[in-house]
Amino acid sequence: MPYFSRLTDIVTCSLTALLNETDNPQEALQDIIREMEGGLAGAQRSVQSARQNEERLQSELEQSRQQVEHFDTEALRLLKENDENAARMALYRKKEASDLAAGLQQQVAVAHSTYEALMTTYRALEARLAEARRKLSEYGLSESDDSKYEALTDTAHQMRQSEVEEELAALKQRLDQS
Repeated sequence: MPYFSRLTDIVTCSLTALLNETDNPQEALQDIIREMEGGLAGAQRSVQSARQNEERLQSELEQSRQQVEHFDTEALRLLKENDENAARMALYRKKEASDLAAGLQQQVAVAHSTYEALMTTYRALEARLAEARRKLSEYGLSESDDSKYEALTDTAHQMRQSEVEEELAALKQRLDQS
């Protein structure tokens, strides 16, 4: 029996309430952890996809900006050669490239926002899974050998460790200032 139908269900669930509703909390908790790991794997794929999309759009934006510069330079060169019609066409192309760049800039911002939102959800899922693992150890049980959690979250752990180290440094600085 699945416990969660959506990833947000994992984030918003009350493990205590779920465990209180079952006859065998230890077995239920192991099932819940497996479901959470599956959700975490899916969330990780979504985060990676969003990041790749943002990088792709950023690359397209840079190419578009380069085209704007190219057509600007080309129009100036053509005007120096007294070819007004060709310069005018280069400026039309520059405007097209500029419009495309503006649209891509908006898409990059949306893609970045999507990545950040997915990363926040991913971290919340990770936190909920850590909570479930602590509860499992409270029952005196350990995880089954088929846990894929460690392989899934190496990158997330590194990111989290970096954030914790930065926050620790900031706290130390606050202590030194007081």
